[in-house]
Amino acid sequence: MSNPTHDRIQAAITENPVVLFMKGTPVFPQCGFSARVVQILSHMGVPFKGVNVLEDMEIREGIKEFSNWPTIPQLYVGGEFVGGCDIVTEMFQAGELGSLLAEKGVPHKAEA
Repeated sequence: MSNPTHDRIQAAITENPVVLFMKGTPVFPQCGFSARVVQILSHMGVPFKGVNVLEDMEIREGIKEFSNWPTIPQLYVGGEFVGGCDIVTEMFQAGELGSLLAEKGVPHKAEA
């Protein structure tokens, strides 16, 4: 059975190499966790699409079902769910986020 919300989420993930489902926008994050992930992606010069879950309750709840992950933000790279703020932060600090971006062909600056 088709799920229109999941279809919309899948379309965003398919159409954009890097998607961040977040609270707020990349310019104006509305939670500290979303802001941290935006800061990391911006620091790395990663082009990404931000999806503000606060503007759409179906997406806000649907993304949790879609990924089977209970919290927001959620980062997707190359169609693959990466994780939330803690995982992205740990991957950034370990240099693994840069490796994943390179593997997926996403342009970015080297981690420092």
